[in-house]
Amino acid sequence: MRLGFSPFNAEMGYEEAFRLAAELGLDLEVPYDLHEVLPLPDARALRATGEALGVGFTLHLPFVEMNPASLIPSVRALAEERLKRALEFGEALGAKVGVLHTGQVPVRHPMALSLAREALEKTLSSLLPLPFPVALENLALSEEDLLRGPEELKALLERFPQYGFCLDVGHALVELGPQGPFLYWEALGNRLLHLHLHDNHGQRDDHLPVGTGRVPWERLAPYLKAFPGTAALEVSGGPAGVRQSWARLHALLV
Repeated sequence: MRLGFSPFNAEMGYEEAFRLAAELGLDLEVPYDLHEVLPLPDARALRATGEALGVGFTLHLPFVEMNPASLIPSVRALAEERLKRALEFGEALGAKVGVLHTGQVPVRHPMALSLAREALEKTLSSLLPLPFPVALENLALSEEDLLRGPEELKALLERFPQYGFCLDVGHALVELGPQGPFLYWEALGNRLLHLHLHDNHGQRDDHLPVGTGRVPWERLAPYLKAFPGTAALEVSGGPAGVRQSWARLHALLV
């Protein structure tokens, strides 16, 4: 497993994040949303710095104020446009994988759910062929999140074999309890490309450092040891939170 971390969750600028990543032998998960709103280095500049320091990249595709499953055609079209720009950014960055949220629906009415699923599939189709691997992330943190449980995500991925799966263990804990990460892994392990690793107490998406909540890390350790893909720490607490999480995982996986 190749491990990285999100500077966004750790509230670190790129200069500090690159230093820490190079020190610990980690990659960076770039938050594309921030590149839409702030004067940050472009993809090629980030890539050049990463190559000089031995730091690779994964990419979190845009999710702020965006809904690829929107019932409103113009809103869905804007989401599609932003995603296409983000994929171009990720290709220039040399991203190993991109992570995509699957969207929301305003009410869980049968007609709204059906139309939202159609809209999501239209968006996913519009992005093909993918310039690099893209993984759909499990959410189900609120009533508005469209997809619920491993089976709904599995059914979507069966219709779209071009995409893979990103398991967010913290989201799975909030949605399904301590068994949640294992239920997703068992249902979708053959499609798993990427992991989001962080902790919480099972009530909300706290993004705590690894080992400070209720995620069953000891039970997860054999799965993590065997996983050949990429992973990103989405932890708060600044550099100390990243170091604490890295040390906890290192102790589990050696």
